[in-house]
Amino acid sequence: MKNRKIGMFGRIIIAIIGGVALGFLFAKCGIAGDVAMRIFKTFNVFFAQILKFIVPLLILGLVTPAIADAGKGAGKMLVAVMAFSYISTCAAALFGYFSAGELLPLYVQKGAVAAAGNGKAFLPYVDLKIPPVCDVLTALTLAFMVGTGIVFTNSASLKKSVDDFAEIVKFTIVKAIIPGLPVYIMTMICEMTASGKIGAMAGTMMKVIGTGWALTIVFLIILYGMAGIIARRNPLRCLWNMSPAYLTALSIASSSAVIPVTLECCERNEISKDVRNFVIPLCANVHMVGSAIKMMASTLAVMIIYGLDIPFANFLHFTCMFAIAAVAAPGVMCGVLMASVGFLESILGLTQDQIAVMMTFYMALDGYGPAANVTGDGAIALIADRFFGKGQPQGAN
Repeated sequence: MKNRKIGMFGRIIIAIIGGVALGFLFAKCGIAGDVAMRIFKTFNVFFAQILKFIVPLLILGLVTPAIADAGKGAGKMLVAVMAFSYISTCAAALFGYFSAGELLPLYVQKGAVAAAGNGKAFLPYVDLKIPPVCDVLTALTLAFMVGTGIVFTNSASLKKSVDDFAEIVKFTIVKAIIPGLPVYIMTMICEMTASGKIGAMAGTMMKVIGTGWALTIVFLIILYGMAGIIARRNPLRCLWNMSPAYLTALSIASSSAVIPVTLECCERNEISKDVRNFVIPLCANVHMVGSAIKMMASTLAVMIIYGLDIPFANFLHFTCMFAIAAVAAPGVMCGVLMASVGFLESILGLTQDQIAVMMTFYMALDGYGPAANVTGDGAIALIADRFFGKGQPQGAN
């Protein structure tokens, strides 16, 4: 019998159930429960500091080589696809903001978490501060400067250095951060349960997932409607042809791993071989419509249940930065989420506890985000084929 690894979705569900169970147990155990809860809180605070430290390095490690690699194929199609993808990702985020902003208040209670609870707070035994090497905007600016510099100077040694650094960052994310996330979420759920706040969050989670999922489907219909008009194709037929890619990504929760299936679906849509072979791998790293909507729905839910008032200007700023920081992040599990953590704090002003709740909403059913991402890539390929296709569909050599 082969050993089967539990996926991230399974681990998150186990973390949530375990956190609730331990939280109720600790609440009944008096002083011993408080001691155990403070130990959990110590880990929670420490891991939050690690997250703050790693985010700028993640942006430097992943965005810099992505820009340098993109420069190798510089041309009109590259610029056009990057522009289409950025605009589409921003549009998806704003669509998610306005739509979820109208829907969620109808069935999510404002200030539910802030009003709930028994007034009990748990302090960590050790509050260790690990300041990041720089803030996220500095990291993003430096990544663009170094990446662009590699393109224009053609520095092989610097390119190898950033590639090696990227591997170190990926190794750290895969071996340390990703395994620690379920434990981090479990300790947060445990604290909310022990303090009597879990009921408000649990009732919200499925509503957020359902809202985000529905909004991604609506946005895909709109996106393919526009792509069909531009490409002069039947949008519903083209969207239906992408269903194998959608279902595959929904099941394995990865944009990059579904590239072969996405290419086959684009061939069904009679997109030129050269166009689809260029656009689909590129869009797997830069086109994040599903992740953008999911991020907005999760963040707005946190804003509502905590009774926060965040101006639209902050969300607009966050959208512009998110769409840039998401470049190359899908190459790492939960990379889009990790790349956004710094902006959630620096731009939207969320606390570490609120970010942890948002991460729980975001990761509870991760697959529908990548599913919308890869399906949306097919729409960008349709548009690109309209302008750059050579009239050689069906994989002609």
